[in-house]
Amino acid sequence: MTPSIRSERKYLEILRILAESHEPLGAKRLSEKMAERGFVLSDRAVQYYLQYLDEMGFTAKVGNRGRLLTEAGIAESKRALVEEQIGFIISKLERLAFRSTFDPLTGKGTVAYNLSLVREEDLPGVTAAFDEVASAGYGFLNTYRVIETDPRIPDGHIGIMTACSITLDGVLQKMGIPTRLEYAGRIAVDENGSASFLDLIGYRGTSVDPLHLFVSAGLTSINRLVTTGAGVALANVRAVPSAAGSRVEEVVGLMEEWGFNFPARRGIGEFNLPEHPYRLFIVAFTGMNMVGNAVEKGYTVKTEIGAGTTPFEDLVGATGSR
Repeated sequence: MTPSIRSERKYLEILRILAESHEPLGAKRLSEKMAERGFVLSDRAVQYYLQYLDEMGFTAKVGNRGRLLTEAGIAESKRALVEEQIGFIISKLERLAFRSTFDPLTGKGTVAYNLSLVREEDLPGVTAAFDEVASAGYGFLNTYRVIETDPRIPDGHIGIMTACSITLDGVLQKMGIPTRLEYAGRIAVDENGSASFLDLIGYRGTSVDPLHLFVSAGLTSINRLVTTGAGVALANVRAVPSAAGSRVEEVVGLMEEWGFNFPARRGIGEFNLPEHPYRLFIVAFTGMNMVGNAVEKGYTVKTEIGAGTTPFEDLVGATGSR
């Protein structure tokens, strides 16, 4: 392979778009998606790039429908995009925070969500696992929505939407409070409700989502937590100016009234986290605790964290609905 494929950002973006797509894409649609990412290319220019990728064996035409990545293209996208993916996870989440419009004063607006895919035959067991976490109060929002009609859901599968905690960042920003998502971590909770972190992974130095890593590595004990009151769950940590402490506490209190969950002390405090003279840490449970409980029970659940935004009312009271 020539070195240019790794240094040419436009090629990398086309590889990334095709890797994220569940269907073939043609030059026109790729041109539109490239524009969304800040690359203005004509259909003809995109076609030129695609011809090069065809020659390299990374893409293949699917009739008149467009291109898909070949096995070589999938492998190349994973190799070539590793450096590009450093910071991509946090950038995606920050974009969702900006797009979410939830207002805790009114309970209106959109929230960010995660999309989990499960086999149809596994749905009863998976939703039972989600219900356990919801009932115990260890999801970010104690509700979820089962969906069937979405182009991202493959045949034989069902989708489940859970609230993503990046919604909190959007709420704080829109209330004029600067916030910075810092870490994902394993948080140990005891029978008295006290909580402390066991591990932390910084969002800005990773090419994969830390929450996925903790779940796939079997480093949680969410089922034990929801059944006994003591165990290891997942939480996100963001930092805000310490001067905004009283306003943050007010925001968190309002969100709790709408069913959002935070660890002890409303998620505000040190939690054995690194000290900072001018910043205050806010901790929130994550919707991935529902997924983690299902995975601990042996179910296969594929989840896209930060899959989009949806009206808050579509999630509230929707548990178990289709």
